[in-house]
Amino acid sequence: MKIPERILKKVEKPARYTGGEWGQTVKDKNAVDVRFAFCFPDTYEIGMSNLGVRILYHVLNSREDTWAERAYAPWVDMEEAMRAENIPLWAHESGDPLREFDILGFSIQYELCYTNVLNMLDLAGIPLLSSERDESHPIIMAGGPCTYNAEPIADYFDLCMIGEGEEVIDELVTLYKEHKKRGFVRTEYLHDAAKIEGVYVPSLYTPSYNEDGTLASVTPLYDDIPTKIKKRIIKDMDKSPFPNKLVMPFIETVQDKITLEVYRGCIRGCRFCQAGMVWRPVREKSVEVLTKQAEALADATGYDEMTLSSLSISDYTCIDHLTDELLKWTDERKISLSLPSLRVDSFTKELMDKISTVRTGSLTFAPEAGTQRLRDVINKNVEKDDLLRACRVAFEGGKSQVKLYFMQGLPTETNEDLDGIKDLAESVIHEYYQTPNRPKKAPGVTISAACFIPKPFTPFQWEPQCEMETLLEKQKYLDDKINDRKIKYNYHDAKVSRIEAVFARGDRKLNKALAKAHEMGLRFDGWDEHFHYEKWLEAFEAVGIDPSFYANREFGEEELLPWDNIDIGVTKEFFLRERHRAYAETTTKNCRLNCNGCGANQLGGERSCCPSLKK
Repeated sequence: MKIPERILKKVEKPARYTGGEWGQTVKDKNAVDVRFAFCFPDTYEIGMSNLGVRILYHVLNSREDTWAERAYAPWVDMEEAMRAENIPLWAHESGDPLREFDILGFSIQYELCYTNVLNMLDLAGIPLLSSERDESHPIIMAGGPCTYNAEPIADYFDLCMIGEGEEVIDELVTLYKEHKKRGFVRTEYLHDAAKIEGVYVPSLYTPSYNEDGTLASVTPLYDDIPTKIKKRIIKDMDKSPFPNKLVMPFIETVQDKITLEVYRGCIRGCRFCQAGMVWRPVREKSVEVLTKQAEALADATGYDEMTLSSLSISDYTCIDHLTDELLKWTDERKISLSLPSLRVDSFTKELMDKISTVRTGSLTFAPEAGTQRLRDVINKNVEKDDLLRACRVAFEGGKSQVKLYFMQGLPTETNEDLDGIKDLAESVIHEYYQTPNRPKKAPGVTISAACFIPKPFTPFQWEPQCEMETLLEKQKYLDDKINDRKIKYNYHDAKVSRIEAVFARGDRKLNKALAKAHEMGLRFDGWDEHFHYEKWLEAFEAVGIDPSFYANREFGEEELLPWDNIDIGVTKEFFLRERHRAYAETTTKNCRLNCNGCGANQLGGERSCCPSLKK
């Protein structure tokens, strides 16, 4: 199907919809057994930048029997045109309607994309509820961080992939092919899929609730499927599949660069961070493999920037060796290196020298809290002197602008902790003027403050989010305190954060609220111009749900949590222990200094947590 030119002329950024990009995979649809469409529930520019989708696109298209394509959420102008002319949502490579595919796989990165999922299914002409689909409809599956608590969207997905998808998606497609050959029966396929490690089929599990609304039990329908779904991980990252070419967009995307995945996992154990827990254990790639992958992508794409991706890049055990090897050829080819996620306690002059020719202007650090007491509560394990030392190195290297990331509304936070954010920013400005070899221009510090959101599978999963009024008061309090023109203060919309918290800690009862929100026309909730907090409150009220029950209630430590049927390898006992240590303002050492018994080292084999140094 080709979108009429008259429609493309009317919409913003028509290249979002044309397909035909260099590097896409095109096959004969009559010569494959399985047709798969990766669906990203956000705009083309965001979806095209997602590394996970790029990897899985490569995995499936490496199979001769499968053709994987792509689809994205159309922006509101295109959606209006599609509905007016009855154009169904299509896949980029073939232009075929999504309803003609065997499997649709949604990458769910963010709770506020949930309404986009429903909208895409609606535009595709596919029943929203899994219970209303039959053998004529595609299997609808989900992957990504949000599937670690898939309950708020459980009614809409046939199955969810828990953990890392490279192996499990391959097994699911193989299973589909086998069922298709012998006469596809949807219920039989889903029953067999539920036996695969890392696969959660929500319809095969029945929740029950206590009188107070809390979860009482979750019961599997069959004895031969697990009561707890264990996440899948790739044990040897050197052998994990990685694309040697990329689909090249026609327009600028969020990540218009080579993204080189260096390792997975994190050694740090920040108590608010879900990613640092669910990606455990640490598994590194060798310098040799990374260098080969980097050169292949540089040859295939022509990008002039490369970012080294991980949760904390300076914790890679071979960071100096890797950057030395990359600089041997990236400098000659005018490819700049980007090192995001740098920790202030491991930011060195050597690293600064390697990226000084690459990134001019500002560097970003994340102290997360303004006082040492609160940084100890969240187990950040970073001190003020670490930040000032890192800033001094940056200033000596020619930087004059620093961005500092914080959270507001953290457990035990007081006004003194908020004052500490201002004081820390002022100390950075003072450090600038105390640095002899600083640039000859005015310094600047940008404070970016997010609202704390309690996330599943963290030591703070039991904590309530601050009430809306309290969050707004905290934001105003700090805003009033800052009077230095060299300090800029940005903060996230507390209303958006509240809805995110509701769905982050929600259960299956929220599926009705999501359906109501879709009915009311809500979508692109992660975009300021389309977020409508009052409409969300109307949707909750219409289905009899109090959002405070999920966002602002302290969950009981003995309470059955909606995500307790998922096993990420890190034990609930560890999370409880860390929660209690937080209230005692006691820190926990990182995993390389001391094994803290979280349980994840049982998942990754002999190289997990403390991988051997690979030169």
